[in-house]
Amino acid sequence: MKALWLENGKIDFREAPQPQKPHEALVKIRKAGICSTDLELVKGYYPYTGILGHEFVGEVVKADDASWLGQRVAGEINAVCGQCEQCLNGRPTHCESRTVLGIVNRDGVFAEYVCLPIANLHKVPASVPDGMAVFTEPLAAALEIQEQIKIGAGDRVLLVGAGRLGQLIAQTLALTGCDLRVVARHQRQQDLLTARGIRILNEEDIQKWRWDVVVEATGSPSGFTLARKAIRPRGTLVLKSTYKGEMSVDFSSIVVDEINLIGSRCGPFEPALQLMESRQVDPTVLIDAEYSLTDALKAFEHAAQPGALKVVLNP
Repeated sequence: MKALWLENGKIDFREAPQPQKPHEALVKIRKAGICSTDLELVKGYYPYTGILGHEFVGEVVKADDASWLGQRVAGEINAVCGQCEQCLNGRPTHCESRTVLGIVNRDGVFAEYVCLPIANLHKVPASVPDGMAVFTEPLAAALEIQEQIKIGAGDRVLLVGAGRLGQLIAQTLALTGCDLRVVARHQRQQDLLTARGIRILNEEDIQKWRWDVVVEATGSPSGFTLARKAIRPRGTLVLKSTYKGEMSVDFSSIVVDEINLIGSRCGPFEPALQLMESRQVDPTVLIDAEYSLTDALKAFEHAAQPGALKVVLNP
């Protein structure tokens, strides 16, 4: 099969064996999305070698359970053991021996086929087209914030960053009725938010110590600095970014201000699919371009451009 391979910081398009894993479903990829993590892996964020990609919608073509055959699916990225302390205590996404689709010891979805355990798969409702379903994983990650903390009307919430993930976070936070503002640098980002009635805030207008909840989604140290400035004492700072290398943080001020720090990663798939099915969230407005898998190198160049949103691959 055709696949996009990463090794030693370089990506190339090559032929690879069709995957086979005992007791796992074989899924034919229909669409796959490029995200910031993929771009960072190419830059060396994590020492991964293999097929990239973890956002997808596909069709099950082989499975031990015949009821899954022909089903359109999205898939959770963490394949877990179910036996370690983390799994047994309700923290499976932190499984001590997990593999992670296209990120840690498991080939990803920038290929014609991928293997995943049936337990990772979620059936896509018939009314959710592929162009929406390909966003299931990042939309679930956006919803994880609301799994971790309660946000409602009256809460003053600031989102720093309005890129690929930030846009989805903004759409989901807006549904809570909170007093939401978003820091968005690029005009396209601002236009998408304004079209949904989400208010923009310029960096220079951010008031120190004002916000009950601040979500940092830029992936940059400067974004963290801005978020730290904005959060009020005893407020909650949610980190949706992974930062390459080490970052200098004044933890004494975090202690003095009694800031709650929350790391936030993978999230719930079923609520994400439900939001798309009901059209309460529309991620398709984020699609900048679609490329064939054979043009994946061009697609990565496009996705790496400043301000670029979602670039989709079509095997």
